[in-house]
Amino acid sequence: MKFGKAVVKSRVFILIVAFALMVPSLLGMMFTRVNYDMLNYLPEQLDTVKGQRYLLDEFGKGAFSFIIVDNMEPKDVVELEDKIKKVDHVDTVLWYADVADLSVPIDMLPKKVYDAFNADGSTLMAVFFDTSTSADETMDAIETIRDITGKQCMVSGLSAMVTDLRDLAESQEVIYVAIAVLMAVIVMMLFLDSWIIPFVFLLSIGMSILLNMGTNIFLGEISFITKALAAVLQLAVTMDYSIFLWHSYVEQKQKHTDHKEAMAVAIKETVRSVIGSSITTVAGFIALCFMSFSLGRDLGIVMAKGVLLGVAGCVTILPALILVLDKPLEKTTHRPLVPNTRKLAAGIVKIFPVFLILFLIVVVPSFYGYRQTNNEVYYNFSQSLPDYMDNIKANTKLEDDFGIGTTHLVLTSSDLDSKTAHDMNKELEKVKGVKYVLGIESLVGSRVPEEMLPKKLLNKLKSDKYELMLINSEYKPATDEVGEQISSLNKIIKKYDSRGLLIGEASCFNDLIEITDVDFRVVNIISIIAIFLIILFVEKSITLPVILVAVIELAIFINLGIAHFLGDSLPFIAPICISTIQLGATVDYAILMTTRYKKERSLGLDKKESVIIALSTSIPSIIVSALGLFAATFGVSIYCDVDMIGSLCLLLARGAIISMLCVILILPAMFMLFDKVIAKTTLGFLPKKEAK
Repeated sequence: MKFGKAVVKSRVFILIVAFALMVPSLLGMMFTRVNYDMLNYLPEQLDTVKGQRYLLDEFGKGAFSFIIVDNMEPKDVVELEDKIKKVDHVDTVLWYADVADLSVPIDMLPKKVYDAFNADGSTLMAVFFDTSTSADETMDAIETIRDITGKQCMVSGLSAMVTDLRDLAESQEVIYVAIAVLMAVIVMMLFLDSWIIPFVFLLSIGMSILLNMGTNIFLGEISFITKALAAVLQLAVTMDYSIFLWHSYVEQKQKHTDHKEAMAVAIKETVRSVIGSSITTVAGFIALCFMSFSLGRDLGIVMAKGVLLGVAGCVTILPALILVLDKPLEKTTHRPLVPNTRKLAAGIVKIFPVFLILFLIVVVPSFYGYRQTNNEVYYNFSQSLPDYMDNIKANTKLEDDFGIGTTHLVLTSSDLDSKTAHDMNKELEKVKGVKYVLGIESLVGSRVPEEMLPKKLLNKLKSDKYELMLINSEYKPATDEVGEQISSLNKIIKKYDSRGLLIGEASCFNDLIEITDVDFRVVNIISIIAIFLIILFVEKSITLPVILVAVIELAIFINLGIAHFLGDSLPFIAPICISTIQLGATVDYAILMTTRYKKERSLGLDKKESVIIALSTSIPSIIVSALGLFAATFGVSIYCDVDMIGSLCLLLARGAIISMLCVILILPAMFMLFDKVIAKTTLGFLPKKEAK
């Protein structure tokens, strides 16, 4: 109560401080770097990650792209190459003219070398940058190259994809946040009892979101997934807390003549309820931090921080705003859309066996679909982008004209003798799906001695410690075929050189597939255990946590199972995030009903009446909360062209509705069935006389 009175007394000061903090928060948000490369979150100890670092350290080469030139004379290609070489952070450009240095007749070159760079009027140039794949300098260089080359040239590769992803995400971000806000306002205006309270909520939540995004500057950078979802998720999840404060305040105003005193009591009630509710949501996000793929930690920290700031804003900024705007709020009240739900609750409880049977019917196929969905995800980020993007067109042309699906880079010891290197080269070329190997050994032959190769070319492919080779593959990244190919290539490389490393986009995706498969199981188990323990502590029961988690897990099974039965292919991050976020965010619905059911039973009411009261009083809050989460995410899922964001939002929207239905229909049936067991395994469940 003391805290509530202090907030009421300091309401003007709180608002002054809150608005003042918006300036540094806005600056912090503007200067927080956004990372668009998901492979950057792979564990540092992986060989592929180490290899990328060695490539940058030893050769000064980081990012790699192919430039496809259409219908251009060789002399014009040479001029174009010179222009590209002058672009900032372009380290190396390799074309067949560089291989021959124009001093070796083209017909003396191995045919495979000529074919590697030429096909059906198209010419290929390999470009290395001296900065990493997702560095701002690399993306700026990609845009400069596109400006120089015009429509006659296309830039492929991961860096080009990251550049297009950045441009697309930044162009759409403001719009889909606006969509989320608009949809949430519509829901709140319909289901709450005031026309302007939704805008007060948005102002309070918006300030908390800005504080959250601004404090991300202390993390150094955040992923584009985190940036895209943080505002939408924080809006949807913390909206519940604002609604609870408002309902509590309206209730207390009927009991107290002084609206300030009513607010102090409302804050006290809200703190008590919201802390218990928010802990489960925070636990769901914290579980993501246990992923070895550190994108989970990035999203988990930012969202957990956002929920905590949302709670803080709900019991400080929001009460101050409501008190300042108390008179306009009173004048704009209206009857809420949700009618009295006593009859509906009684009807659901009356036929509760039907919902138990429904539970048994749905659980098996939904669990099957859930398991299948985890095996049907895609890992190639380019699948997340629409077909009209420049890099997608370039990758398609690269595959159609040159038969190249991906390019592997190989680092071998520079002191390997020529025979060993030659034998390894020959064996690598025989691996299924390998088009050709391009390196010093593949260029040197009976017709072209090593001394005839340009010195600058040798310097590009060889350092004091390592020699660099390119292996072009017919297979696309993140496919079963390329996975088997990588395994075969690695065996050959290690056979001839224990220090040899296979790196590149496909190898990184291969590692990503392996670690996220483990991450999914780990994060799922941790989130379930954490939330189980929280409910155990809050409800002081052994059986209630099992029942509540089972109901929400069923909703998760149904949600992801639908994706399987509809034939939807989801980005790999979706099942991991949804399993924890949906559990953490919607188990609150179940806790709300359970707390009221437990309270009524402790007052001596029978199980049927207790369940009816718990259900009827919870339905309005659950519906508003679920529809708020649905509204904030569904519009984004329709508008957003980045499938990685759109899919997550669609799953969140669908999950909110499914969780709502499971809690309203199945949870009361569970209470009716297991009431006696709950009574024996829950402290303070029955009145003392009845318990004895």
